[in-house]
Amino acid sequence: MLGALAALPAVTTDMYLPALPEVASDLATTTTAAQFTLSGTLLGTAVGQLVIGPLSDRFGRRLPLLIGISMHVVTSLLCAIAPNIGLLIGLRVLQGFFNAAASVVAIAVIRDRFTGSDAAKLLSRLMLMIGLAPLLAPTLGQAVAGIWAWRAVFYSLALIGVILVVIVWRWMPETLPPERRLSRARKGSPKTGEPGGYRILLRDRRFLAYAVIPGLAMGIIMSYVVGSPFVMQEEYGLTPGQFALIFAVNGVAMVISSQVNASLLSRASSSGILRIAAPILLVLALALPVIIITGAGGIFGLVASLWLVLGMQGFIFANATSLALDGYGRMAGTAAALLGCLQVGLAGLISPLVGVFGGSALSMAGVIIGCAVVMVLVLATTPAYRRGGQRGNRRLETGQGSNAAAEQA
Repeated sequence: MLGALAALPAVTTDMYLPALPEVASDLATTTTAAQFTLSGTLLGTAVGQLVIGPLSDRFGRRLPLLIGISMHVVTSLLCAIAPNIGLLIGLRVLQGFFNAAASVVAIAVIRDRFTGSDAAKLLSRLMLMIGLAPLLAPTLGQAVAGIWAWRAVFYSLALIGVILVVIVWRWMPETLPPERRLSRARKGSPKTGEPGGYRILLRDRRFLAYAVIPGLAMGIIMSYVVGSPFVMQEEYGLTPGQFALIFAVNGVAMVISSQVNASLLSRASSSGILRIAAPILLVLALALPVIIITGAGGIFGLVASLWLVLGMQGFIFANATSLALDGYGRMAGTAAALLGCLQVGLAGLISPLVGVFGGSALSMAGVIIGCAVVMVLVLATTPAYRRGGQRGNRRLETGQGSNAAAEQA
């Protein structure tokens, strides 16, 4: 259930991708304007997380989630009947805003119930569902649009939302009881709806370090997503069908690594895995320009290198997210919201650099290397990283930022 919720924003974006040319043609607009319907969704998701996360800390997880998914259904139906591109872009922003509730609450629910390696294991399981979205959603969207035209994609998204509302209403318990909500917190705790919660997070160097790392990982993924269609089809001469196959294979790398990470957490800590994974990612990224310049292995060499680089993200995302959330049990929704916003925001800032630097294979590799270098530097200069993440554990034990006694009960 949580996996399906976490994947909803990705499905909303990826299922719509094959229909973009038809949208531009049917609404008599440009390709650039049609692409804004994707950018608008990401913008709405980033803002929505910042709003919905604190609300879930104040009013519990179920109510904001049910309202958010219900409004996702409404906006999906309105998108299906949008008469022009301007209105469609505006509705897509709202759609992203409301379905942000699904991903924020899914992560907050895990933090309500689990901490440390247990939380990281479940976050790795969520990556399985999130990783399947780019593999299956475009194919499903192509099938739906091919039979019933592009507007049917939004009817399908509305149907998915209805199913999720029923599942959440029927089977999802409230994981944040009233006595742990910020509106009833003890004097001096940050109040939801005020900027206090975000102020605390933004002043926490440890939180920011671990929150930036998933954003850099998402920047690597989105740089690949943005650059690979042009690199593989124009530079290496692949057909659209061949590219789609390679895209799916590389997506499998992230799914596999996230599940391997979940298994490793039975024997190692999140900080320990992250300490090893980040330098390995940098080494693999540095191999990309060597393969591109020398032509070693041709397209197979490039695909194999990208497979390994993308696969390393499964060891980065879940562990960094779990470490960032440690110590913020009382405001898990707010912390998850800022995490999500940083991911979307950094990915949105980083991925266009591929085109700015020329849109070539080398420019894609350069952006990926830049992200990996910054990731290693952030970890190396974070005190909690050198101590193996023990600071977060002490915060939990002392109850700072979370109610350890309530969680234990």
